[in-house]
Amino acid sequence: MPEGADQPIDAQTFRRVVQFFKPYWLRVLLTIVAILITAGLGLINPYLLRAIIDDAIPNRDLNLLYWLVGLMIGIPIFSSLIGVGQTYLNVVIGQGVMRDLRDALYQHLQKQSLRFFTATRTGEIQSRISNDVGGVQRVVTETATSVVSNIAIAVTTVIAMWVIDWRLTLISLAMIPIFGYLTARVGMERRKIATSTQRTQADITALAEETLSVSGILLTKAFGRQSYQSQRYSEESQRLSGLQVRQHLVGRWFFMMITTFFAITPAVVYLFAGRWIIDGSDAVSIGSIVAFTTLQSRLFGPVGQLLSVQVEIQGAFALFDRIFEYLDLPVEIDDRPNAIALRPDQVRGEIRYDNVAFQYDRLPEDFEAPKSPEAMVDKVSTRKPFGLSDINFEARPGQLVALVGPSGSGKSTISMLLPRLYDVTEGSVSIDGHDVRDIKLESLGQVIGMVTQETYLFHDTIRRNIAYGKLDATQAELEAAAKAAAIHDRIMELPDGYDTVVGERGYKLSGGEKQRIAIARVVLKNPPILILDEATSALDTASERLIQSAIETLMSGRTTIAIAHRLSTILSADQILVVERGRIVEHGTHAELLSESGLYAHLFNQQFASVAR
Repeated sequence: MPEGADQPIDAQTFRRVVQFFKPYWLRVLLTIVAILITAGLGLINPYLLRAIIDDAIPNRDLNLLYWLVGLMIGIPIFSSLIGVGQTYLNVVIGQGVMRDLRDALYQHLQKQSLRFFTATRTGEIQSRISNDVGGVQRVVTETATSVVSNIAIAVTTVIAMWVIDWRLTLISLAMIPIFGYLTARVGMERRKIATSTQRTQADITALAEETLSVSGILLTKAFGRQSYQSQRYSEESQRLSGLQVRQHLVGRWFFMMITTFFAITPAVVYLFAGRWIIDGSDAVSIGSIVAFTTLQSRLFGPVGQLLSVQVEIQGAFALFDRIFEYLDLPVEIDDRPNAIALRPDQVRGEIRYDNVAFQYDRLPEDFEAPKSPEAMVDKVSTRKPFGLSDINFEARPGQLVALVGPSGSGKSTISMLLPRLYDVTEGSVSIDGHDVRDIKLESLGQVIGMVTQETYLFHDTIRRNIAYGKLDATQAELEAAAKAAAIHDRIMELPDGYDTVVGERGYKLSGGEKQRIAIARVVLKNPPILILDEATSALDTASERLIQSAIETLMSGRTTIAIAHRLSTILSADQILVVERGRIVEHGTHAELLSESGLYAHLFNQQFASVAR
């Protein structure tokens, strides 16, 4: 449970919530004016009722009665019309704030480094965006204005009651301070439970996300673990259900006592006022007593809601705390001040790694952990046995550099430092003499194209998946890219052609088809620098032959870093870097390395000799 979940709402959190209302200040002001008008109008009817009882009826004044009754009818109608406008403003403001909150959270998460996403469950992130933001929606859209409205009604009603009789007012309000204190205690308890509930909801969302995805269900069925996963989900669901029951029931006995007190207080008023009238010791009129009890009933509704809503607000602020935890996450990899933007047509493609070192479990020196209840350093860090050290090489424009080495040796990590998916711990990586940390991230994304072993396609049409490389691409450009990737003919065989929906992660397509669509996406992007991370590993021999010439054409005139697991890539490389345990242990051409009889020669003979023959 976050530290501070059992503490009252602090001013800083409240100020941060208020900041989201600032863009809507004019509508908020109009809402407050509407609330004050309706609160004032609500005071008139009890006085009209007193006038009817004490003046119009005893004096048999029909004209006065007509006027008073007409006003009693007209005022509520007018007040209701204002209420409709107030409700409209409430909804517009509330939904705007919710949209801004969701957008701010999503945009901030977009800035987080790959390190954060490799260490955080997707379901946890989804829960923050949907469950936590959704959980505060009622407070933002309804409760905020309800609090203002109830305070206005309560204050004006107490003043009106005091004008009628100050002694009866004190009797009516005697227990409210005690109830207010007890309500605060109940609210803090509910805030604790709300925090635990959202944690459990995040767990169950993550479990569903992992096990009901295509990959998750495939693994579950392949291992026959349907009953096991169902049991896990049932246990989490039971835990969530228990917490939600506690959250709804906490303080219910207390609120029953408040409701009972409010119900019997008018009887106490009648007792005291009645005795004063019977004893002849007080000049309180019958009309005044009726007006007072009418105002009293008008008071207890808002006071009861204020006491109850305080508990709701405590629970909502527990959700705000979770949302602000993510909004407070420092951006590990961000644009430096005065970072430059490179256009693709400006880039020659010279790449240099200079004394580069990198460790997965080490953050940059200027990375400050958030001062949130749960320090997120552990969440944004991964633990690997080693990283990279002493990485030095240079790729001239248009060269193909192949990275070769055992699995887990650091080849992919080396390639990820170039587009700043990770930042170096020491040394520098540069493009055309510019340290990549001095280049805007969006610009880096435009000049570097990546095709990875694990192809990711959106649950969308083939057209949109390819066009992700160039959002304004024409149909002719899409088809040219698809033909270059040897996938156009296959697309045209599908019933809906380019409008075929590929399914979750592209599972409606074969591995080779997905990979060729991914390559078409990069072909369409037409970047000056390429990163091919085992880009042809998912292709069968026939598909590879179809696409190899397209890749060679694509690489022509472009600097390419290729993590090579295919003989053809290795043989055509201008230089080969042999990586072992995070270091470059050999480098040279294929012929040079083969003649040295080192690690490369061993790997080549082990993996490719039979193919070469």
